Amino acid sequence: MKSVSAQGCARGFGFGALLGVSLLDFAAVSAEGHDLRPSAAVLAVGLAALLWPAGLRPAWLTPQVRAAVPAVVSLALTVGIVLTDGQRAFGPGEITIMLCLLFIAVRHCPPRWAVVCGTLAGVAGLALPVGNARSLTDDQPLGFLVVGLLLIGLVGMLAGYLRSLDFKRTVAVAETRRDERVAIAADLHDFVAHHVTGILVQTQVARMMADARTSGTSGTSGTSGISGSDDLDPVLAGIERAATEALASMRRTVGVLRDTGQPDAADHRPVGDLAGISGLIEGFASPGQKVTLHRDPALPDDLPHEVQAAAFRVVQEALTNVRRHAADATEISVGLWCEDRRLMVAVADDGRGGTQLPAAARGGGFGLVGLSERVTALGGTLWAGPRVGYGWEVRAAFPVRKSL
Repeated sequence: MKSVSAQGCARGFGFGALLGVSLLDFAAVSAEGHDLRPSAAVLAVGLAALLWPAGLRPAWLTPQVRAAVPAVVSLALTVGIVLTDGQRAFGPGEITIMLCLLFIAVRHCPPRWAVVCGTLAGVAGLALPVGNARSLTDDQPLGFLVVGLLLIGLVGMLAGYLRSLDFKRTVAVAETRRDERVAIAADLHDFVAHHVTGILVQTQVARMMADARTSGTSGTSGTSGISGSDDLDPVLAGIERAATEALASMRRTVGVLRDTGQPDAADHRPVGDLAGISGLIEGFASPGQKVTLHRDPALPDDLPHEVQAAAFRVVQEALTNVRRHAADATEISVGLWCEDRRLMVAVADDGRGGTQLPAAARGGGFGLVGLSERVTALGGTLWAGPRVGYGWEVRAAFPVRKSL
């Protein structure tokens, strides 16, 4: 909530600042007795490109269009006025807009367009003092050029640095997702192996029962051995159930694993379940903390293994984040219940953000990214955010095919 409010204040401040410096342009141009129309055209196009709300921008209003069009308009007016032996009056608003356009071009445009649009914005900004000068030997335009080059260099370097941070985070998120997919593949391998092994064992039992019944009926004593086909029904039902579970496990995760290679068998991780959540909670609480598990008695224990493992991971990651980012929490609650044929998992704390861990031990913020990948692979949803008042909550919902 606080971050959203801070962003709104920053946007409002930027909106007011741009309008303020634009009004200074009109005052400066009017004071010198120049025509207001060139400045008004550039300011209108530039403000529209910068202040158009992101949620209302049409598809064609790309960063390269936003950065290039106002710069081209400004440069064309400057060249036109110079060719007609006039003077191009300008103020701080137009310079500020060109610098903002340069920032957008360098940070947000595709690599090739970033060079083109950034150059256009920089040249348009540098051309303003030239268009206002009668001679390039005047001291005033040369001073403007030097200051302009410094500002363009500073803005370009800042935008480039932020672009590099964006790229590093994108790479880190992609690596986290790839690693999580490999982990899901390992878990899937474990699930399928478990069910297929069960199929094999129960099939062998069925064959042994069939052999025993055959030998019993063919012997001298008709009552020896196993008689009746009803004895095979539970075994065959178990085979069918295990096969169904194996196929369901594969269908739920194959969508996100199509583009990854075969997982390394050495990368397998231990898989938790709903019963293991109790062990997590018992060993978690620090002095002064109380961790409570609220499990619906109607929640069955035979949910699909991959769903139980994902629920275990949700609780594990949420508790880890409490320890990292909210060590001052006194009450942590973990909830497991069923709702509309979905397994619901919720972890909430009353922390206020206090922690004694160093910054390097608090994680890079990618735990929830990998967790979201796992939950989404099972057709579920994950939500994490602040609670009303204070504290934090992580909530996940997993669809299950069993009738809860």
